[in-house]
Amino acid sequence: MKEVTVEADGGPGGAQGAQEGVKGTVRPDLHNRAMKILRAREPYNGYEEVGEKPSGFEVMGWYLYEFCFYFVQTVLVPLVFPLIISQLQRLPTDSLQEWAKNHPATHCTQKEIHLYSKLTNHSIRTSGGSNFSALEWTSIAWATGLALAAPILGFISFHLDGHFPKLITAAATGIGVFFCLPAGFFKVTAIFIPYIAGIVAASTVATAAHTHHLGLMIRCFTGPILKRSQFSLRQGVSSRLSLHATAAGCLGAAIISSFTYHMLRELNDNDRDVMSLWVVSIFSGLIWLVGVLHIVTAIGRTTDSISFSSRLHPFSIFKYPHAIGGLAGVFLSSFTTMSIFTGGVIFIVGQLCIKPLHLLYFWLTYFLFPLVSLSLLQPLLHVIKMNSVKMQIVGFLLSLLSSGFGFYYGHSHWKWGHLVLFGAIQSTATGILYAFGRLLVLDCAPSGKEGAFSIWYAWMRAAGLCVGFTVGSVAPGRIRTSFGAAFCTAIAGIVVLLFGNISDVGGAVAAGHVRDECERSSAVPGLDSKESSRV
Repeated sequence: MKEVTVEADGGPGGAQGAQEGVKGTVRPDLHNRAMKILRAREPYNGYEEVGEKPSGFEVMGWYLYEFCFYFVQTVLVPLVFPLIISQLQRLPTDSLQEWAKNHPATHCTQKEIHLYSKLTNHSIRTSGGSNFSALEWTSIAWATGLALAAPILGFISFHLDGHFPKLITAAATGIGVFFCLPAGFFKVTAIFIPYIAGIVAASTVATAAHTHHLGLMIRCFTGPILKRSQFSLRQGVSSRLSLHATAAGCLGAAIISSFTYHMLRELNDNDRDVMSLWVVSIFSGLIWLVGVLHIVTAIGRTTDSISFSSRLHPFSIFKYPHAIGGLAGVFLSSFTTMSIFTGGVIFIVGQLCIKPLHLLYFWLTYFLFPLVSLSLLQPLLHVIKMNSVKMQIVGFLLSLLSSGFGFYYGHSHWKWGHLVLFGAIQSTATGILYAFGRLLVLDCAPSGKEGAFSIWYAWMRAAGLCVGFTVGSVAPGRIRTSFGAAFCTAIAGIVVLLFGNISDVGGAVAAGHVRDECERSSAVPGLDSKESSRV
């Protein structure tokens, strides 16, 4: 192919060339060459616009939002709202006798019996004649929120990868806070469906925006394209950011769970008292609102290279098999961890009848231990050369250990030491799976498409938490149901990661973040080395 030269002089040759252009007789290879050059420039133009490295102030702001937001889907929705709904229900007069009949070997206080019975009894009646418990009512509302979030995520994916990620974060936070504030104003069970659905939808959108920002920061720290031998630099940066943020989120969850325990002690068993737990919901909303300061610290990065005319932009993730495997791991890990947590808490409260203070200690162990375990894990990653896939396998193995322990000793009376050990192991597994699950998805996301990948990550994680909560609460008193299901999904997660041909390096190569050492050609398909040298 000869090289085409376009002269811009005003001589007869130029005039003749212009006339030929009007007539449409320009050689077709000129158009092909121009299109290849434009395709080659798009990724680099996108990087030039978002290439400024994040400051320490911006990173701390991103950690702040994780601290103020992580507890929404781990404490507020699965713990606080079922408790509020349960306080609106009335128990039959023979509830204590029924409890003593079904639990002859346990000795619980009257307050514990009332709390457990209100959570698990099918006392919510609908017009269709169906009966639900407070836990099942929460599951219905959670699923409604997921259905509501799906089309919203598809719409905002264009704008996440465009000019409005800050606005999306602020709007999602504001809507979520709005639904947190009036949670106890109307003492009507049905109204909690839109309350919880609104919070779930808003938190899912916020998760997508938060994850998208992480992807941009990682890319700006490491550069657009790395050699395969330099991929460990990206792993080090991304794991440090994600692990520290997860630890900050666990600290926020510990604060909210402690406050929930304190307000539980103020409940009046003989009245429909929701004021105490309503205060928890208001406080949670205000903490979440503080996290919006993150948009002040974030640098405004935009990407003009996104083709907004393409309606398939939200579905671009399906072109990357490694990312699909990463999403499967995210769903299975979220299901596993929430099923174990929900089933374990119900078992501790309803079957073990431990001292109320010990329940607080268990929650603190579960949410605070990752601050130690994850902080110690980060400097070891480079030494032991672990990547996102291997770390998720470690998380699934720890979940296998804790769920297997709970399944085997499901009919035994656990002592305080057993609870501490169980909480420490499972909390570490939860932190590892959460921190590295999003990193694997982001490693597979091409530059300029982090938002399109983040929306799928956010929805799959929320869906896994919802299904795990449902399974963990559908059979209260039978811990083997939830722990057995979690054990099976943990095995499935390991199988997917091991035999699904999933690799963070492979995903990064497919996404264009990594190239081979000897690769000299452009990463853009269809552009050979000679043409790329002329770009």
